[in-house]
Amino acid sequence: MTIEPDVVAEGRRLLAVAAERKVPMRLLGGVAIKLRAPGELPPAFRRTYGDLDFATTKKAAGRAIGLFRAEGYVPHTAFNALHGGDRLLFFDDDNGRQVDIFVGAFSMCHKIPLDARIAVDPTSIPLAELLLTKLQVVELNEKDVLDALALLHDHPVEESDGDALNAARVAELCAADWGLWRTITGNLDACCALAPGYDVPNRAEVEARLEQLLNRIEAEPKSRAWRLRSKIGDRKRWYELPEEVAGGP
Repeated sequence: MTIEPDVVAEGRRLLAVAAERKVPMRLLGGVAIKLRAPGELPPAFRRTYGDLDFATTKKAAGRAIGLFRAEGYVPHTAFNALHGGDRLLFFDDDNGRQVDIFVGAFSMCHKIPLDARIAVDPTSIPLAELLLTKLQVVELNEKDVLDALALLHDHPVEESDGDALNAARVAELCAADWGLWRTITGNLDACCALAPGYDVPNRAEVEARLEQLLNRIEAEPKSRAWRLRSKIGDRKRWYELPEEVAGGP
């Protein structure tokens, strides 16, 4: 019987290769949340991981491409030619996995800038941005809710990075972009409503952290662009429709 290699172990391995070759590359997605947990995730938050997601800087994109080629990953040639300035796709054909590499920013329903923040932590993008990548989805699914709650279960909400969720960073980004604010606050409210449905240790603390983050976002002074866009509200679509990528290279 063939045993499928552990995607979490592969994420760790690729990070070590990147560090050795001095390629600034960090994990995001569910594997990043698992690796940033201080211990085993509570049973309610455990799930399987299929693919890997990384971020790198604009300047390092070429070196990241070389790294994945050298490690046996197959590029999605057409997609990378068209979108390589922002996002790259590679495939692990032996294990049927896809690897996404976000270049300089995470861009799906909303754009989360990452270029200047890659070096904050050696394993993943900062926890603030990691949470935002989960909550920027306009239509939350259970996987996103579980991952967001796992982050808030394991990490305090503070005004700095490290092992805390940097509320100042979340509030800053939301205060500059009404659309991002609209989606993030709506999804934090949704997480508040859904949290009681999960068998979560320290649920009261998780709910308190959700409220703390919402209050911090609300308190941040909003930009002029935010105020102008808020007058239009939901009458105009405030999010992008991310491109679905299917098939191999």
